Amino acid sequence: MAAVDSFQFLYRELARSCSSYFEPLAVVGALYVASKVVILLKDCCNVVRVHFLPRIIPRKKLDQRFGDWAVIYGASEPVAKAYAEELARQGISIIFVSQGHTTITDTAASLSQSYGVETVVVSTDFTLDQAASKPIKDAIRGKDIGFLVNCVDESLAFHQNLIEMPEQGLLDLVNRNIAGVTLITRLVLPVMVERSRGAVVNISSGACCRPSPGRVTLAAFTGYLDHFSRALHLEYGCKGIFVQSLIPFQISTSGHRPSSSSSSQSPAERWFVPKPEVYAHHAISTLGISNRTTGYWPHTLQYGLMKCIPEWIWIRGSRTLIYSS
Repeated sequence: MAAVDSFQFLYRELARSCSSYFEPLAVVGALYVASKVVILLKDCCNVVRVHFLPRIIPRKKLDQRFGDWAVIYGASEPVAKAYAEELARQGISIIFVSQGHTTITDTAASLSQSYGVETVVVSTDFTLDQAASKPIKDAIRGKDIGFLVNCVDESLAFHQNLIEMPEQGLLDLVNRNIAGVTLITRLVLPVMVERSRGAVVNISSGACCRPSPGRVTLAAFTGYLDHFSRALHLEYGCKGIFVQSLIPFQISTSGHRPSSSSSSQSPAERWFVPKPEVYAHHAISTLGISNRTTGYWPHTLQYGLMKCIPEWIWIRGSRTLIYSS
């Protein structure tokens, strides 16, 4: 009993009895570490391939690769507006599809004057069922449509419980973000398939990757747009159509803020919360490279970090931030 009571003796006996397992366990541990290193190197290579190489290696112009015209749905959102401006800067004419926003007309006039491209504004109401498609069909008829850009409603980003949303407001959100996106894609795709080229870009949000309290509609609508894009790529990628799902994280809502305000931002904030123009410039360089990406390399780093966090920790942290705000 005295010998058993000795901790050192017990430790030596356990070590002697387990010595035959040390080498196999060491091999398993080495393989696990090696697999993690390989995954990390692969992710780093993907970041370089998607976000840096396309901006270094010269490629054909967008109109030569995809087409001369772009259809933009949701251009009242700062990100979509910035994306449209980036396309116009590269000589792409724009068709804006909206539901009566006067700011779209001003944006179209500004792009036409600044970059010398043609712009068309189509106003339609998706509550009119099939009647909503007629003005869109008329606008795209006879044009070399090379791009379709859909953008989720930015108002979904605000924290709001589902039962607090008015019923009509919820139906309007469904019409704009699900029915509208699906219908426009259905109308534009035949034109692209006929020419065996084109790009469909659906801009949703990183919220589709992890659920969070107070953002039920955002997670649902962006999740639909993300899976819609991935399924669409499987269906039409073999026909020359490139479908991309952009899942950005936080983007500055004020694209044209004063320089004094911009200079007061910390470097981390300028990197991880870019202006819409900065994000669009980065995102458009990934077109034709990656079918599902954040579009902006600091957001890709955030996405990689988010995948490492267990979901229960993520949800608890989200609740803490909501209740503290």
